Amino acid sequence: MNIDETQKKHYTLENESQTILFAQCLARAYQSCFSSHQGLVVYLKGDLGAGKSFFSRAFIQFFLPQQKVKSPTYTLVESYQAPFTTIHHFDLYRLGDPEELEYLAIRELLTEPFIALIEWPQKGEGVLPDADLLIELQHLNGLEQSNTESVNAFDVVLDDAVLGSDVRGVTFSTDTARGGEFFKRILFEMSEK
Repeated sequence: MNIDETQKKHYTLENESQTILFAQCLARAYQSCFSSHQGLVVYLKGDLGAGKSFFSRAFIQFFLPQQKVKSPTYTLVESYQAPFTTIHHFDLYRLGDPEELEYLAIRELLTEPFIALIEWPQKGEGVLPDADLLIELQHLNGLEQSNTESVNAFDVVLDDAVLGSDVRGVTFSTDTARGGEFFKRILFEMSEK
């Protein structure tokens, strides 16, 4: 990806509740900016335990509040039928070779309308479609904080005393036209919170 810095934002998610709010903002942005005939590919990157599956669960449950959302760690993909689209949650951590995605019939799965939340997308490089949105999650603690103040996703200035073990940094970016439209809508949704 060759990302224009104006299409990239960094935030701090102070706790799990803010991660849920962030996922809900993205879900609302999708709901308001895409017709029911479009697809959206979201890459989720981050170390083990960074919150990729937690984010995905919150995103899916925005559309399907009573849905039990299973981790696709062993199945590689779990699909959920929402009223307007199908949401596919991929976890490619255990993928041995990108060609294995062909055995999952990935091309048929990614038939519009769909949302694809893809954890560990680098494991499917060469087979996966390009991302409309890249979300990078990381653990933050006092040692990893930059020297600048950190603004959380909901405009609260945090100091080092607030940063605990649940704090996550999130960066989201895009370099596609569809992603750019989505990116702007996400920023609008976050400003409304």
